[in-house]
Amino acid sequence: GLTGRNSMGLANSRWYQRGSFFWDERSATLEIQVLQPIQNAVEMGMTLPLLEARLNAEPYYTEIFNQVFGTATPAVTSDRIARALAQFVRSIISTSTKYDAGTASNFANFTAQETLGRQIFNGQAGNATCAACHGTDNFVPGPAINNNGLENPYLDKGLGAVTGRPQDEGLFKVPSLRNIALTAPYMHDGRFATLDDVIAHYSTGIHRTPSLDPNLAKHPGAGLNLGAADQAALIAFLKTLTDQP
Repeated sequence: GLTGRNSMGLANSRWYQRGSFFWDERSATLEIQVLQPIQNAVEMGMTLPLLEARLNAEPYYTEIFNQVFGTATPAVTSDRIARALAQFVRSIISTSTKYDAGTASNFANFTAQETLGRQIFNGQAGNATCAACHGTDNFVPGPAINNNGLENPYLDKGLGAVTGRPQDEGLFKVPSLRNIALTAPYMHDGRFATLDDVIAHYSTGIHRTPSLDPNLAKHPGAGLNLGAADQAALIAFLKTLTDQP
């Protein structure tokens, strides 16, 4: 079956300033988040008591759980599973991209197109404001959760469905852009198949709503109105954020 939303990438999750997880941030910590797919009927379809019973029946697991957490009976608990899975997710980091290699040389390794894309991304050329929501070298958001103008009216209210507050409708967690070229489809509902589709949305596909992110709302009309060359440059830059083997 299909889940209600598209899965987002996990790279650099440990550095999300807001700390909460899922597109609507309904899980306050990674320890809470990692147990949810196990219990989701469409994903793993498992109950936590059944999972604990199965793992406690396997000496391999009871031994390693006790090695890590200390001897206890039962050795495997939901709390211990959550802590182990959350620490694994925190270990998924991105550090080996063309972008990372370029930070030591003022990006002398970039092509002219990639350089232009980086300048557009950072607001040094054109009128894009990408870095406002995807800041720092980790390309993760700061303290904000954003509405990027995907639809009006809302088919999915995002954070608003959790809080019940009208001002939260259309707000979704902003994922890291690291390895973005490898994580299609894009957005919380997977509506965009390619990066070209994503950039086209920000250029001319913005839907204006009361909660639209101010960095998008300040532009008139339906978006940033990027030319074809600027769109291609942005995509070239985004592809420099892919880890290399």
